[in-house]
Amino acid sequence: MPFCKQKCSYCNFHFSTSLNLKDEMISAMAKEINLRQNELENKTLKSLYFGGGTPSLLKVDDLKFLIDEVLKYHTFDPNIEITLEANPDDLSQSFLKELSNTEFNRLSIGTQSFFEPDLKMMNRAHNSEEAESSIKRAQDFGFENISIDLIYGSPTSNMKIWKENLQKTIDLKVPHISSYALTVEPQTALHQWVLSNKIVKPNESEQNEEFYFMSGFLKENGFEHYEISNFAKPGFHSKHNSAYWNYNEYLGIGPSAHSYNGRTKRSWNIANNSKYIQEIASNKLPLETEILSEKEQFNEMVMIGLRTIWGMNFPKLKQKISEELFQKAEISINQKLADGFLVLENDFLKIPEKHWFLSDGIASDLFLV
Repeated sequence: MPFCKQKCSYCNFHFSTSLNLKDEMISAMAKEINLRQNELENKTLKSLYFGGGTPSLLKVDDLKFLIDEVLKYHTFDPNIEITLEANPDDLSQSFLKELSNTEFNRLSIGTQSFFEPDLKMMNRAHNSEEAESSIKRAQDFGFENISIDLIYGSPTSNMKIWKENLQKTIDLKVPHISSYALTVEPQTALHQWVLSNKIVKPNESEQNEEFYFMSGFLKENGFEHYEISNFAKPGFHSKHNSAYWNYNEYLGIGPSAHSYNGRTKRSWNIANNSKYIQEIASNKLPLETEILSEKEQFNEMVMIGLRTIWGMNFPKLKQKISEELFQKAEISINQKLADGFLVLENDFLKIPEKHWFLSDGIASDLFLV
């Protein structure tokens, strides 16, 4: 759902701060669901995820309308996970009361921090009081399956504040945390502030320290560090994100949404709201498609699999590519094993947790080019 109240300083996702096309967008997305009703092989859905942008900007009736559109062509698994991404300032008592009477059973709240200087630097629409009260209100309305986003390594923060952020999360009994290092993306306000020396560039060694403190602290408090950026209490792993990491098929609806058939085909919708609506109105799918080569399939498995606690199925990886390509890949794999950056356990290649902060670099060193 490509709409937001305002632009966060670090964000380079596709969205609009104008809601002028909101109703047309909802209608277009409903029509896209219809046009692509036969795309998924498995018509029984295990997860449904409303992301963005900020889907919590919509009325609950609009969200319910889109769920009903999905149900016209698919069925829901009895244990389906239906997630709404929400900003704290949208989670009013009236909104949550209505939402609690729908099929939504999981909230992913964009908290980012419980401290005012962080939130102001990030240009978030909520304040520190709303960061905390929104979680408590959601729990009061029966939402137990809550994930929050937290950002570490901000120039407005330090280890003391980061420890307090994490302790606040424990105190609030949040069962799932997605946490990311603040990164300076091109074409963002943060990028301009760093270039003009208005703000100090995030310090990677401090981020590294905060990452490993977070991992140890959350494990001490009953969380499993099951993916580099994700932590869950038992029974609260994200079913939706786990589907990505297991290479399952998924269908993405709306501007800039991505889809995957579980094998070799990926597609992505145009990142332009007006053009998306116009194309859908003409019964056209505004998307591009690519067929993954052997090398690309291998690289994706490496990139995704090495981010998780389970690692990458080595025999399955070998099946993805020719013997010639595998012999080439094996040279890099064996070198990483010898250097201790990879381990092989029960046919699964993994990055030891002490090297997780370096995972992107380790994975890219293994890519076939």
